Amino acid sequence: MSDPRPRPRHFSMLREFHLADWFTLGNAVCGTGAVFAAMRYLQSNELRDLMVGMALIPLAFIFDALDGRIARWRKSSSTLGRELDSLADVISFGVAPVALAWACGLQGGWDWLVLSYFVGCGVSRLARYNVTAEQLAGDDDKVSHFEGTPIPTSLVLVIVLAVAAWQGATGPDIWFGSIQLGPWQLHPLVLMFAVSGSLMISKTLRIPKP
Repeated sequence: MSDPRPRPRHFSMLREFHLADWFTLGNAVCGTGAVFAAMRYLQSNELRDLMVGMALIPLAFIFDALDGRIARWRKSSSTLGRELDSLADVISFGVAPVALAWACGLQGGWDWLVLSYFVGCGVSRLARYNVTAEQLAGDDDKVSHFEGTPIPTSLVLVIVLAVAAWQGATGPDIWFGSIQLGPWQLHPLVLMFAVSGSLMISKTLRIPKP
């Protein structure tokens, strides 16, 4: 007796993607490219490699903004799309900025802890949003506000790093220098990641969602 169930087609998951999901994947690809560019800079010491990586983060931001607009335009939002968006944001606005910061010279032991804290805050922020999005949504099923700053605001951190790199302030010449605290070094510039991460996980800070 033959099985009546249809056999899954090759790449069936990709065939089910909506148009907005492809823009979300573009976001993730940009973030991954930024990580690769940061690693390449550490090998080549060519400023061009670092600046290419930093330029990919604004491009990821554009993809991130467009995927939501396209989903609303085509009325094709889905749970899969929301999860995909969060995973892409972790790469482009969580891991990639940290990789670029490390490449710029924020490589002290305390820097490592602060940058790890930032990524942890970003992941927690996105997980909380996914869980509470339905609770925050109004009658039109649209979320009216963010609790804490959205993770794409890390674009501001990348812009600061880009300006510093353009002025040659990387490695030992990083802005504000370094401080020896106990066994490890701390570069004060890394504290902007601590502030950004703390703002992301705030429950009292509410930002209207466009």
